[in-house]
Amino acid sequence: MREDTLVVHEIYASIQGESTFAGLPCGFVRLTGCNLRCSWCDTAAAFYGGSRMARRDVLDRALALGTRLVELTGGEPLLQPGALPLLAELCDAGRTVLLETSGEASVAGVDPRVHKIMDLKAPGSGESHRNRWANLEHLTARDELKFVLADRADYEWMRGEIRARSLDARAGALLASTVWGRLAPRSLVEWVLEDALPVRVQVQLHKVIWGAESAGV
Repeated sequence: MREDTLVVHEIYASIQGESTFAGLPCGFVRLTGCNLRCSWCDTAAAFYGGSRMARRDVLDRALALGTRLVELTGGEPLLQPGALPLLAELCDAGRTVLLETSGEASVAGVDPRVHKIMDLKAPGSGESHRNRWANLEHLTARDELKFVLADRADYEWMRGEIRARSLDARAGALLASTVWGRLAPRSLVEWVLEDALPVRVQVQLHKVIWGAESAGV
């Protein structure tokens, strides 16, 4: 694959549904393709298909949305070589840029102006063995680590990793959310309060507004 083109699933404007930027108007560029198959994935439609576009056209369409905040997501956007220069170009255009990444692909080459929102996959995802722990060395105070939890076992795994690896000192925010329809957010809140964990409990705001099966929002 070449850096001057990208395979794009969709480009659209909505509000940011997760992270510390939740609720803000945001332009989304969702790239096609992912090399993980998390048991709870809600964007499987982006695994295949999409349209190949010149990177310049992707940039123009993202900027034309008119939002100050832009997120590059997937799938796994870092699988495509054109993702890194696109992120830099969005920053050059004066946008606040977010990258949503699974944590399996290397983030070493990501422009330091980008806010990385990186998953650490819990065992319930079926993909925890794919976590690239070396990525932790490339996180800064502007970046965020995200845990998606399916059950109590996932929570205990998260708690153990936070404490063993001092994760609250490696990123600006630790985000904890539940698999939609499998773990009640109330339970997660109770556990976090009981253990005084330094995490931000979040819900997928876009699903609260538009429903679990909605797309392109």
